[in-house]
Parts: sequence; C-alpha cells; structure tokens
Amino acid sequence: MTINKQVIKEHGLSDGEYARITAILGREPNLLELGIFSVMWSEHCSYKSSRIHLRNFPTKGPAVIQGPGENAGVVDIGGELAVVFKMESHNHPSFIEPYQGAATGVGGILRDVFTMGARPVASLNSLRFGSFENKKTAHLVEGVAAGIAGYGNCMGVPTVGGEVYFNDCYNGNCLVNAMTVGLLKKDKIFKGNASGIGNPVIYVGSKTGRDGIHGATMASDVFGEGGEERRPTVQVGDPFAEKLLLEACLELFKTDYVVGIQDMGAAGLTSSSVEMASRGGMGMEIDMDLVPRREEGMSAYEIMLSESQERMLLVAKKGAEEEVEKIFRKWDLDVSVIGRVVEGGSIQIFEHGKLTAEIPVKALTDDAPLYDRPSKRPDYQDELQRLDITTVPLPKDLNDTLLKLVSSGNIASKEFIYRQYDHMVRTDTVVPPGSDAAIVRIKGTDKAIAMTVDCNPVYCYLDPFRGGVIAVAEAARNLAVSGASPLALTDCLNFGNPERPEVMWQIKEAIGGIREACLALGVPVIGGNVSLYNETSGKAIHPTPTIGMVGLIDDMKYRATQWFKNAGDDIFIIGAIGKGIGGSEYLRVIHGLEKGGAPDIDLATEKKVQDACLHAIKAGIIVSAHDLSEGGLAVGITEACFNPEKLFGASVDFEMGDLRPDELLFGEAQSRIIVSVNKKDVKRLEEICVGAGAVLRRIGKVTKEPQLTINGFISADVSVLISAWKETLPAFIHNSKAGV
Repeated sequence: MTINKQVIKEHGLSDGEYARITAILGREPNLLELGIFSVMWSEHCSYKSSRIHLRNFPTKGPAVIQGPGENAGVVDIGGELAVVFKMESHNHPSFIEPYQGAATGVGGILRDVFTMGARPVASLNSLRFGSFENKKTAHLVEGVAAGIAGYGNCMGVPTVGGEVYFNDCYNGNCLVNAMTVGLLKKDKIFKGNASGIGNPVIYVGSKTGRDGIHGATMASDVFGEGGEERRPTVQVGDPFAEKLLLEACLELFKTDYVVGIQDMGAAGLTSSSVEMASRGGMGMEIDMDLVPRREEGMSAYEIMLSESQERMLLVAKKGAEEEVEKIFRKWDLDVSVIGRVVEGGSIQIFEHGKLTAEIPVKALTDDAPLYDRPSKRPDYQDELQRLDITTVPLPKDLNDTLLKLVSSGNIASKEFIYRQYDHMVRTDTVVPPGSDAAIVRIKGTDKAIAMTVDCNPVYCYLDPFRGGVIAVAEAARNLAVSGASPLALTDCLNFGNPERPEVMWQIKEAIGGIREACLALGVPVIGGNVSLYNETSGKAIHPTPTIGMVGLIDDMKYRATQWFKNAGDDIFIIGAIGKGIGGSEYLRVIHGLEKGGAPDIDLATEKKVQDACLHAIKAGIIVSAHDLSEGGLAVGITEACFNPEKLFGASVDFEMGDLRPDELLFGEAQSRIIVSVNKKDVKRLEEICVGAGAVLRRIGKVTKEPQLTINGFISADVSVLISAWKETLPAFIHNSKAGV
C-alpha cells in the first residue's frame, strides 16, 4: 500500500507527527512501521496530551511499593502481603458493542493485576450512561452489565462494588471504567521488563486473530453519528481461556524462570514488546512466523496490531524455555518462543526470514510526542456557576420531592445491575455491593481491604478543579465510614477532545484538584488511565475523573456499614450542616438545572471529619456510618433506613438556622457523615470529635417503625420510599423493551 495523506490520516497521525517519524527513521516508513507508530503514539498508549500534567500527581507514600509505570500499582499492607490494583477504561468499545466491550474491559484489567504476580480478589466498575429518554441507554445498560457479569463470574473473581450515573451528556459516549484488586506476597512481584541479552521472548495464551486491530487508535478518536462502523475494532473475550491463563501464570510465578511479563492489552503484541524492551533498556527481535494464529493469511501488520484477548508476553531465563512451555501446555494454552532480547535498543520484526520493520524503542515510548496543548476557561463557565437561590422556587410538597429523588436514576437502587454479578465467589466478601464501600477479608489474618469508586460528573462540569477535589475526598470518606484507612488511589480520567482548549482546561483543572486533595489527605496515586476523545458530533461528556481507592482495615471486627441497626440509637452528623444547592441532584432532577458552583470543600475540615469517624469506628462505638453525598441529608438518612435485613425509621429534628428547607434537606454540602450510636457511647463519641477538631451535632433518633420525619418538612413511609427506590431501574429496562 502506498502511504499517502489519506493513509496517514486513517492511522490517526498528524502531518507533523508523520514528518517526525521520517526524521527518526531517516526514511519513509513502510505500512507495518506506520501502524506501530500509529498505535504507540495514540492518545490511548502515549498519553501525549496529558503526560505533562500527570507528572504533578504525588506518587510516593509509606505504603507504596510500586507506583505508576507498571501494569498496576502495589501497596504494602503489613506482614508479607501487598495489594495490587488498577482501573482502566473501555469506553469506545462498550458504546459500539456493549457486551464484548465491557467483557474485554474486565478481562484486560484482570490481566494487568495478575501479570504482577497477584491473584485477583475483587473487581469494581464505574459506569456512565445517557438519559432514560435516550433510546440507546437501556440497550447499553443491559449489554454492559451482562458483559461484566459474563466475564467476571466465569473468572471466579467477585464483583463487589461500583457506581452508575445517568446523564444526557453520555448519550453519545457511555463510560465503562473497570477496576481490579489483587493480593500477592511482597517478595514475588513481577514486572513488565525485558532484560538479559539472548533471553527468550515467549508468547502465551490464546491464538491471535483479526479482532481489535487498531483498537487503541479507535479509542483515541471522537465519534461521528452512529459508531457501529467501528465494530471490527472491538475485541472478543473468552473468560474460560483467561481463567486457564491466570492459573498457568500463577503456577509459573512459583518458579524462578520469569525475567519479565506483560499483558497484551491495547496495541497487543506491539505495546507489550515495545514497553518491555523500553523498561529494560534493550532491543527485541520478534518472528511473525512463530506467533500462534487462529486465522489464515494474517499479515505482520495484522499480527502486530491485533488486540485479541487472553494473551501475555514474557521474557524467561535462557534455558528455561522447555519448562515454561510445559506449564502452559498443561493448562491447554498456546505457547511459543517468538523472539529474543537483543542489544541495540530497537524493535525488529521478521517475517519469512526477512527483516520487515525496525524502529528505535525509545522513539515509540519515552520520545513519543508530548503536547502542552492550549487551554482556555470556557466562556460559558461563569454563567454555569451563576445561581441565585431566590429564583429557585420551593417545592410545594417536600415529601413528593424526596420520593422523586430516591427514585431518580442516579440515586435509585442499582441492584438490577449488581445482582447479575457473583459478589460472593471465593467466600471472602464481607460487605457486598450496596454500602459506601465493599469489604473483602484477607484469609488467615484479621485484616480486610475496603474499596470504592467515585466521581460526581456534574460537580466536575461546573467546577472541574473542585470536582476533582471532591472525587478524591468522597472516595476517602467512603472508606473512612467503612472503618478503613485509605492507602492509595488509581484513577480513570475521562474527558472530551483535548485538542479543544476548553476541554484541555477541564483536564488541567481536574488533575490539579485531584493533586490538592491527595496531598491534603495523604493518599498517593499509584497508577491509572486516561480516556480522551469521549465526544460525539462535537458534544463532549462532562469531565469524569473517576477515582478508585483502596483502604486497609487492621481488625475486621471494627468495620461499619451505612444502615441503621437498632431502634433507639442516637443519630449524629459529624461535620457542619452547610449551605447551598448548586450542582445538586435536587436541582437537576426537580428543577432541570445543572448550575451553581460545585459544593465548597475545606480539606482540613474533611480530614478532621474522616479521622473522627475512623477513630470512633476503631473504638467500637459506631453502629452505622454513611457519608452524605447525592441527595443530601434527606436522601442520606433515607438510605440509612433501608437496612436489607429490616427497615427502620428516623425521627430527626434540629436547629436549622437560616437554611431554606430545600437546602437543609437536599443540599450537598461536603465533609458530612451521618452516624448512629448507642446512648451509652455518646459521651465517648463527643470526646473523639473534640479531640479530632470535628463538629458533632445530634439530629435525632432511630425508630422501630419505618417512618421518616425531618424537622416537620418530611413525613414519609419508608416502605413506600424503598419500593420506589428499588423499582426505578427494572421498570426503565422493562418499559424500554416494551417500547413504552
């Protein structure tokens, strides 16, 4: 094929980037070389628009063993154990083909974790879909949920938590962010490193097919209308093959044969070989004729760029080839020595005995394009943030308002989705989906790990800096109310087209906010993913910098969930009451407005509130703890009444100052936690909060009768509220199928 301007454009490369390629090679590239540059220089692989800003994240901490730069991050949890975790996106593929897009997203993140030497113990997901009015939303919800369940359940890894948001900004781009957490021994961590001249490069796993070719390039592009024409770039997953690959790799890791190992994820054999060689400062020879294939007549271009699933690339010690092959054949997997590590620092591709491509490794990795793109605060931002609360009418019926909120898509129960997931497999799940954070025990110890994902995209749209701050703060708060001390976070930064200055401003601001919160709360970033170009026909998604955070519970008996458990317990708020309804779910659902500034947040106050709650849980005096977020105080108390074992009520009455009723009930002021305690422990709670410098206010009492009353404004039957809360999502899916 002749390489012309059209071919260059189809490969996602600019004229300037192509000129740079010819300068690096000292000649015109052939099609294979162009394809390799295309995927390695794609936004998805190179982070060329964000790398310069991501460097500002704090990545070190007392527990950090491995930070960004490897397949997944690793943190120390004491003794001989460490936790491995990471989150990645599979947004574009899931919009095109929801089942396979979501399934292979789960498969890819599982491989990222077990390639480090860890056994995966839990998965989570953060999902974003369009509005209920959008005709494609129900189809995407069903397909994505089924894909996550189909892959995770077959793998025997429990899916224990997540979040789901609906907003019309996702009508043209759903988001599927998948996270996996694993456990390993600190002295058995494996990295994606190619070293040792002459060491064999070994391909293991499933055969290579034509699925997923140019998936990384597709993921680095905006959509036009439709998108189904991209279907061939979506990978096809086989969870049963991945289960075999997992067990084979874990068996291999018990030996001393492995020098380095890497998942063949985005850009497949290209990225795995290039990145391993880069980390080791070496070159690599690969023979296309030796790569296992499931289709006839595949070209070197197709083999190198295929994103077929369930494949790994490893570098073994010379002489260990036969023993490595024996392990993978035992598990009925393909295994083939396809190359070797060489000096010289170039990736060399051979086919039919001839050298068909040769590229310096550094040109594809460290020296990939790096852009400090122009950024500009959008002209509309001032208007977005302008909100005169006096122009917002008070609802006539606040009981009806509460009912509408608990049955709105973003607050209603997501059980319809997570009941499809096996969250009890391996029998270690202590707190399943439904509370603020999931908790999984660590066998043979008193410890447990808590995990959560969080981001409010409306806050990030109104104020991306503050939205980034709140995403980190709320994730940490979710862990604190569960009894866990945050260890570290991973992120999935989802934005529109970075070539537009307004979007680049959102990216920079959100990263700045995440950094500020991480520093204030002492939570390092140990890895993550950037997903840009989430945009269709010029309409970008709201900025969605999703945070995945993991925390440690030293003694599992001191843990908490969000539900009231005893009639007669006193209800307190740790934290100030707060003012404002800007950016709230109430304002969006009831008044159709996404306006006002995101809620104020003071990180010093946030830390005091979290510390007080955590201290009280570890002291054994907290019966329940729940952070206040979407829907504010009224929704938070309602959710606390929804104990899965028995419904409770609450009688709440306290001094509200100059707050409007809707501010009191539905405002989303930050740094607030609702707790319930036995009367005998009230004094101790007060002492703990004074010691932490956190405000504490008694607001009411848990009642046996499932009736909720708040300051004379709310008088509602909890059984009616929970019915509406549970029925929203199933009814939406059913009505969509029925064409209602």
